[in-house]
Amino acid sequence: MKIFTAEKIRKCDEFTIANEPVSFIQLMERAAESCAHWISENCKVHKNLIIFCGNGNNGGDGLAIARLLYLKGFDVDVFVKDIKGNFSQDAAVNLKKLKDFSGISVKEFKDFQKEKLSEQAVCIDAVFGTGFSRKMEGEELKIIDELNSLSNIKISIDIPSGLFADQKIEESSIVFQADYTLSFQFWKRSFLYPETGKYTGEIVILNIGLHSQYIEETFTTNFIIDEGLIEKIFKSRNEYSHKGSFGKVAIVGGSYGKMGAAVLSVKAALKSGAGLVFALSPQCGYEILQISCPEALFLEGGDKYIENIHVEENMVLGVGPGLGTHEKTEKSFLNFLKDYRNPLVLDADALNIISKNTSHHNLIPENSIITPHPKEFERLFGKTEDSFERTDLAVQKASELKLYIVLKDHHTQVICPNGNVFYNITGNSGLAKGGSGDILTGILTSLLAQGYSAENAAILGVWLHGRSADFAAEKYSKESMLPMDVVKELESTFLYINKKVTKKL
Repeated sequence: MKIFTAEKIRKCDEFTIANEPVSFIQLMERAAESCAHWISENCKVHKNLIIFCGNGNNGGDGLAIARLLYLKGFDVDVFVKDIKGNFSQDAAVNLKKLKDFSGISVKEFKDFQKEKLSEQAVCIDAVFGTGFSRKMEGEELKIIDELNSLSNIKISIDIPSGLFADQKIEESSIVFQADYTLSFQFWKRSFLYPETGKYTGEIVILNIGLHSQYIEETFTTNFIIDEGLIEKIFKSRNEYSHKGSFGKVAIVGGSYGKMGAAVLSVKAALKSGAGLVFALSPQCGYEILQISCPEALFLEGGDKYIENIHVEENMVLGVGPGLGTHEKTEKSFLNFLKDYRNPLVLDADALNIISKNTSHHNLIPENSIITPHPKEFERLFGKTEDSFERTDLAVQKASELKLYIVLKDHHTQVICPNGNVFYNITGNSGLAKGGSGDILTGILTSLLAQGYSAENAAILGVWLHGRSADFAAEKYSKESMLPMDVVKELESTFLYINKKVTKKL
């Protein structure tokens, strides 16, 4: 799914109006119908709905939603800034339609009394939309601030009021704190960053039938990793294949006291489909790895630390889990990189070693995948003010070094050398535990070994990792799920995606 700026979304609306053709008021009605349907299906036990509408087109959506929900049997109250105010043309049309219904009260923001609000009432925000680009003030500021103090369920229409679609906001800004955001057709970039995404709650994308030609032909560098994209990338197994068809993986990792990281990465590589998996680890981890992962083969790289990295040419390497930064390990790893030219996956201590000197950046083979979390990224490339700037810097570095950067975050980003950014929307806070990144390294290395391009391996890998975590959270809870549970749930994820792509009678 493409991510468009607010300006391109506006042009998409205009293109749809001109080429479907459909009037703007009809398009607004279509958007309102999609919201009203979702609300009526999900708020059946909440009969009282309070809708707060601005004077612009987002307010027009809210006024139309109020009318449609009233017709569906809900008790609806509407609040506007000023009943006699200057509404947009289409919002004015919907206000007039609403006034024809005697069962709906339309009052002003100043008349809202939260102490009279039932705990079961749902508050719906339609004050400002994607065109909002200033700091909130006046009556709108007061009502949003008051609504944020309530414990009621809160829903935003298209975007939480006070949030910008494409950029960060000032720390002192007041933004509607939604439990759900019903967004029309597209994700907004601001939904995907921690500084701004924290206001959206659960995102629900509603298809309102915007013109497919515009969507297909309009350029963007930002994309959502959705199931449609995954279905195009994922390759089902040929029944006549053999273990040699799915590549050789070598996980280079582990050191005294950190063998668990190597075990997790090796198991993830096995579980995600590699034909042969080797663990290149120190001798101190031999028994641990052979007992924990009997399907894997062992390559000795030292005693307590990895001191030698020797691999076959046709192996694909994942380097870093539990590697440590011992002096001998560092020397061995940097010497290895000087002569190695094939794409590999680098994580954890491999990145920490590289970050000690910026000259090491050029040792990373082109088309490799690196997987830094925010602190590792900072050590590698420098400090940024916020996660928006971090993405911008990552785009620059991916282009300069010809790398794929998997920038780990709540919505992990796959950043490509050509400037494209793919945002992952699977996964949950249960992954905020040591070992989760080691699993991702194993998955990515396995997919590279199976013949996926670096870009497709990164995109599919972060989706598999996140979706397996979602299955794990459903079974064990976000609090109790362990990284090993995520490895186990890879089987559920592969069953799920295979059913999607396999065509059988």
